[in-house]
Amino acid sequence: MTLSASRLARSAVLLILVSSVAACGLPRSGPNKKEIFAGSVENGGDSFIVTVTPQVNRIVNQHISYGFSSSFRNAAEIGADTIAAGDKLSLTIYENVRDDPLLGNSGQRVSSLSEVQVDSDGYIFVPYAGRIRATGQTPDALRGAITRALQTQTPDPQVLVQRVAGDGATVSVTGSAGASGIYPLAQPSRTLLRVMSLAGGVTSEPNATLVRVTRGGQSGQVWLQDLYDNPSLDIALRNGDVISVERDRRTFMSLGATGQSVVHFEKPQLSALEAIAQVGGLQTNLADPKGVFVFRDEDESTVRSLTGRTDFAGPQRVAYVLDLTEPSGMFEARDFQIRDGDTIYVTEAPFTQWSKSIAAITGTAGAANDITDLGN
Repeated sequence: MTLSASRLARSAVLLILVSSVAACGLPRSGPNKKEIFAGSVENGGDSFIVTVTPQVNRIVNQHISYGFSSSFRNAAEIGADTIAAGDKLSLTIYENVRDDPLLGNSGQRVSSLSEVQVDSDGYIFVPYAGRIRATGQTPDALRGAITRALQTQTPDPQVLVQRVAGDGATVSVTGSAGASGIYPLAQPSRTLLRVMSLAGGVTSEPNATLVRVTRGGQSGQVWLQDLYDNPSLDIALRNGDVISVERDRRTFMSLGATGQSVVHFEKPQLSALEAIAQVGGLQTNLADPKGVFVFRDEDESTVRSLTGRTDFAGPQRVAYVLDLTEPSGMFEARDFQIRDGDTIYVTEAPFTQWSKSIAAITGTAGAANDITDLGN
């Protein structure tokens, strides 16, 4: 085979292989910036493309604020001697008679009733005094109630009321606490932080941990770090309260030239810049810093404020664009707040696709040479 024929054969094989590569397309992590813009509402697509500016941040950013209602905050701490349903009491009654006492045997002036339990309705039963309400009272107040009930039947009765060990007032701790369980509202553990300390603290980071208190039909929650930082959130607890400790369940998705992963929030407020840093930053050999997108289903009123348009109804798809090549873009990325369910997508740099094309052509040329050599 002549030299010119060999070159012609190589060129033909190269042309066939390059055409094949072009037809199949080069591998990539997703759409490029141009393709995303081509899918905008303005171009007949179904997504609004919005460049992030200070005005946009003012419209879309939401501050997540948790706390307890006034009914939780204003509830006073239960006193050390406040009686609750389930408590067990010891009653000692002294009668000022020598013979024929009301409660004891003849000649017995002192009668003891041990482990009298307060029923679920809050009452105790005392012979000859009947059912007496005990919950919410101190032992001294209950002593007075029993004395008044007995004094019409025995002269000058003296009553001693003591609270003894028992179930008493309790709260439940569930979730990712160190030791879930039921804890008594005893003297050293009548507030939220004290009970959580008894339960062994938490197993997750305070910035990413929510503490919820449910009382009857009401519920309130706070970030654990806020509970540490703000003593006013350390509310007084009540019998039957349920304390649930759980890690923040919010996530965002990272795709494109940052790697692919579903990521949990590490703090209550997470900016786009922090989210990118959390997944390891942009891949310098792949990422286009001008093509950082945050995809989100945005509510109708927000999109109307962003676009000034009213020709749609319901939630809309929005792609927020961040340009990290400009100082202002870095500041906007720092201020732009990521939400639960967001998708952060970083496009590949044009150079990346060019490099892939060169590599494909180079590889194809090498293959053409090999095939030609085989022919020779």
